Formats: sequence, structure tokens, C-alpha cells
Amino acid sequence: MKNKAVILGCNYYIGLSVIRCLGTQGVHTVAVDYTEEKAYGAESRYTSERLITPHYKNDPEGFIAQLIDYAQKEIVPPVLFPCHDSYLEIVDKYLPELRKYYLISQDIQGIYSRTMNKETLHQLAIENGVAVPEIVRIGEDNLIDKVDRLIKFPCIVKPVDSPSFVSRFRRKLFKVNNHEELEWALKQAKEADLEVFIQRIIPGFDDHMYTFDAYLNQESNVTHWATCQKYRQYPINFGASVYTGQRYVQELYNIGAPFLESLKWKGFAEIEFKRDSETGRFYLIEVNCRMTNLNNLLYKIGLNMPWITYQELTGGELVPPKAITEDTDYVFWYGYEDILAIRDYVRSRQLTIAQIFKSFFKPKAYAIWDWKDPRPAFSHFSIIAKKFARRLFFN
Repeated sequence: MKNKAVILGCNYYIGLSVIRCLGTQGVHTVAVDYTEEKAYGAESRYTSERLITPHYKNDPEGFIAQLIDYAQKEIVPPVLFPCHDSYLEIVDKYLPELRKYYLISQDIQGIYSRTMNKETLHQLAIENGVAVPEIVRIGEDNLIDKVDRLIKFPCIVKPVDSPSFVSRFRRKLFKVNNHEELEWALKQAKEADLEVFIQRIIPGFDDHMYTFDAYLNQESNVTHWATCQKYRQYPINFGASVYTGQRYVQELYNIGAPFLESLKWKGFAEIEFKRDSETGRFYLIEVNCRMTNLNNLLYKIGLNMPWITYQELTGGELVPPKAITEDTDYVFWYGYEDILAIRDYVRSRQLTIAQIFKSFFKPKAYAIWDWKDPRPAFSHFSIIAKKFARRLFFN
């Protein structure tokens, strides 16, 4: 009997892409969420089974208990795929218990949390000789003087715990342009009881953002990898990828592979870098520990990361090592948020209509749309339409 794949979080396109990557290989996929509402990823034709659990934050013990109860009924252990940072946090917290019943890439408890924590990640990078933007910690002596002298305005106020910050403020960070805005941002974080720090902005437009996407086997060696370049993100300047292309950059492997291997990482990881427009130096910005937004792009260029993971963990035939060392010209496109991003880029005069129009003539790896599996796209469109209708009639 084949091992099932349990996918946590299907109300976003990462979960959807994991379902498709495994379902096309004949894997029995279990789409897990705390409600059927808005879980458009579970509408995929490649979803074999759906499971509704208690909310991972409101009732974490109930959530874990149901996951364990489900796996205990299986003849062979399922493979667990957390597809959101919040799911990853709770998996990390209960990792020893979950590993008794599930196949999970990582076996070191705490490694996910330490890497997702921006402050500990900053220290890990420094210890391994990887460049990171300068920071000032809240509570340091002469804080304002250090910001003026070392960080300078504009700068960003960044959370230590990103999922909690995003859940509260619906943004990844605060960009501040002066002392007054800095004081306001620090006050907001304090009132929310969220730990933050102040970080220098690396100069360069959004197309100076790059990713190193890699799979590390159970010996913590990089076996599969590719590099990508962002073109547009939403929210603009400090958001998630909405239009990103595969681009081969050997230097990103030279920096990223030794760093992940030194952490004894296992499974998939994505390092986000920014290239300094003045010096050309790459700075580590963050590490995505779960499957990436760009998962469908990686699939299109020949790296089926969920399947690579599944085969190794279940003892199947290993997928031969592979690196994408040429430019394929493929781009990842999340059309809905890219429209919003384009609006803001044009309004702020960071891009022209001509520049945007020219960028579209590339082969696409869509975030949601698939001719062979259209139902999730229709479901997502319905969700967006209802949201606009509420704004129109109730605001």
C-alpha cells in the first residue's frame, strides 16, 4: 500500500500546487484545513480526500490529536506537508509526537522555528559568513543615534515572528521614513506584544530580489536546486512574489548551499536574497522553510520538489540529482495580486505600462490556473468576487 500525503493548508495556492505535484504522480492526497470555506486548493481533481481539523491556533492540541488519530488508522505512515508558516510552527512544536506517525523531512526539533525567527536567523547567517542587512535591536542603548548613524532612513521595522505579525497587521513589516514614523511603528508592535527590530534597506528595485530553491536529502546534502529572480511582488517593494522568473545565478548556490548544509537542513528550503544595487553583493533576507510560492514554477522547469520529498521519505526510487544551470525563461504568475501590484507600481512611477507589457511575453507557470484542473481557479474567482461584492454593498 502506498503512503498517503497529508497536505496542511489548502486555502492558498501553495497547498494546491503540492496536491497537483503529488496527484499527477498517483499519490493519494489528503487536503487538510480548519474549514471548507475558501479552501479552493482542495477543489483540485487531484485531491483524493479532505479532512477538517480544529484550528491550529485556537485549539493546537485538538489539531495535533486529530492528525495523530488519522495517521494511526493508516497501515503505512503518511508523509506530512505543511504549506504555511503557521502550520510549520506547530509541526515544529510537536515534532517528536508527529514523527511517531508521519514521515517528515526534518528530525531536529526547533530548526524550523530558529530559521523562521528573523533574529536567530540573522545570527546564524553571521556565524556562517553570510551577509545580512545591518540591524538595531529594540532596547539597545542610544537606539535613535544608532539608527541615524548605522541604519539611516528609510528603514524597516521587521518582526522576529513573521506569522504572528502578518496575522495582526496584514503586512510583513513597517517601512518608516523618519523618527515620527519609527516611533509609531514601535508603538504598534509594543501594543500588539510583538518583538521587532530595525533593519537597513538594501538598495535596489524589486528585481534585485532573488531566490535559491533547494532540496537537501537526509544526509543534508543539496541534491536539487534552481535560482530565480523576482520582477514584481505584492505588496510592492516588501511583499510576496507575484511575477518571478527562473534565472540561473551560480553565486546564489555558492552562498546558499553551504549555509543550508551547515544547518544540517533536510528537505526543501528557499533562501531569499537581495542584490545590493551599489555593490552587487547578495544579502540574505529570509528563509522559507515550507514549500515555496514558486512551487509550480519549479515543477515546470523540471523540479517536482514534493515528489522528490515523497520518494525519499517513503523509500521509493530516488529522483536523480538535478540543477537548473541555464535560463529557461519560465515565469511564475499570480495574476490577481499582480494586477494590484501593477496598479501600485504605476501609481508610484516605479514601472511604466510599456515595461510591464513587455515583461508578459514569457511562458507561464500559473499560481492557480491549470487547463487540466480548472475547478480551483473558478472557486478562487468566486471567493474574490464575493469579497468585492461585500465591499461594494456594505462599505
